[in-house]
Amino acid sequence: MSNRILEDSPNAHINKTILDRYLSLPLKENVVQATYVWIDGTGEDLRCKDRTLDFIPSKPSDLPIWNYDGSSCYQALGSNSDTYLHPVAIYKDPFRRGNNILVMCDTYKFDGTPTETNHRKTCLEVVNKCLDEEPWFGIEQEYTFLDFDGYPLGWPKNGFPGPQGPYYCGVGANKVYARDVVDAHYRACLYAGIKVSGTNAEVMPAQWEYQVGPCVGISIGDDLWMSRFLLHRIAEEFGIVATLDPKPMPGDWNGAGAHTNVSTKSMREDGGIKDIEQAVAKLSKHHDRHIRAYDPKQGQDNARRLTGKHETSSINDFSAGVANRGCSIRIPRGVNDEGKGYFEDRRPSSNCDPYSVVEAILRTICLDE
Repeated sequence: MSNRILEDSPNAHINKTILDRYLSLPLKENVVQATYVWIDGTGEDLRCKDRTLDFIPSKPSDLPIWNYDGSSCYQALGSNSDTYLHPVAIYKDPFRRGNNILVMCDTYKFDGTPTETNHRKTCLEVVNKCLDEEPWFGIEQEYTFLDFDGYPLGWPKNGFPGPQGPYYCGVGANKVYARDVVDAHYRACLYAGIKVSGTNAEVMPAQWEYQVGPCVGISIGDDLWMSRFLLHRIAEEFGIVATLDPKPMPGDWNGAGAHTNVSTKSMREDGGIKDIEQAVAKLSKHHDRHIRAYDPKQGQDNARRLTGKHETSSINDFSAGVANRGCSIRIPRGVNDEGKGYFEDRRPSSNCDPYSVVEAILRTICLDE
């Protein structure tokens, strides 16, 4: 496997134009193909399966609860494997188009309790307690393209590219790789109804970022997870792997984060900088708790990334500053000058669960827990 390259990917050899002949086949007016999407037992990987509906749903509660083999997703024993899918958000399907949909789902055990990686349930409970604060979130999702051999796409097979510097927001075949995949993903997210606000090439070659938000409350988690599904699904068609690993390459290379921008109603009003500073003070008292919530391995993944180098803070210390990308919390220069707006928590890892991140932040800055 280590000697294989992108051209060896089975998906890269399939003639994609053949599929169009079948996707264009007409269906009865009310027939809908629904792809149910869920988070598996790793807390970071996604699974999906399809079913046919004979009606066009208008809201998640219209959709049937479904089940799957939890023992094959690290979420149940084979002797009692049925695990249940509860639809929570509907998106337009950019692959099949028409009335077909993608469905983001919560996962529940046979006894009705949430699975260990269902963090949406408690997040929603916290969000509902903070509705008066009107919390807005924006997440900057960084990721890296890998060749079929697990090495960054476009990197020399027996060496490394030139040092970081020319790649961030770069243009040119010697600076960026797989822009086709990025543009396909961007357009697909917008079609689906995901609130993607932008995209750019990142500091390490083969690394990219897109931004989701601003979203109100729980919708940031729904949109980000579905955008990740689309990223993996589209990269699959190109025969490329998209990894959310927060430090895919050790050494003098940037890691990948999911910088989280946060704003409440009071922060957005005149004089809101005081509320931002109060929130930062609260966050400083619960650094360890947030580190545990900011990656699926309770901080072990972030320990590889948050070293105090490569535009990160140290995982061991809390820090805050204006326009400082080496801090835990960054207050943008424009926000400081205007005296209102938002702050950026730079600690969440690229493979974080956004539901866990949102819940931790709101518990600290709004519920004073």
